[in-house]
Amino acid sequence: MKIYFKFDVNNELMNFSKEEKDKYTIVTSNVEKLDSTNAPELKSELVLINKNSVNNIVLDMSSSKYCDSSGLSAILIGNRLCKDSGGKFVLSGLQPNVMKLVEISQLHNVLNIADSVNEAEAAMNA
Repeated sequence: MKIYFKFDVNNELMNFSKEEKDKYTIVTSNVEKLDSTNAPELKSELVLINKNSVNNIVLDMSSSKYCDSSGLSAILIGNRLCKDSGGKFVLSGLQPNVMKLVEISQLHNVLNIADSVNEAEAAMNA
């Protein structure tokens, strides 16, 4: 198990971290608000992970209490990248406000959603 954390030049934890497992990578959102200020970083991270031949990604959103259309766009890109490469993308730990947005957008019919990272990992290992 490898754990990677990204730090900025001031040695502060950046917005997203990742943990590589055998069959998948867990990306953890460390932001309270997933919006236009940090969604491009998430998108870049998901694209980079997928380009490194990782087809299965768990996105842990348990720390994110808000998400706007930019955040949803980044999530959908991750889902599409995994799907197009024969893998699986699972969202986990959605907070009530984020889940409400996902449901209003009818994306709960498109995305794989798990209550927790453990449940998402079980889905990946099934």
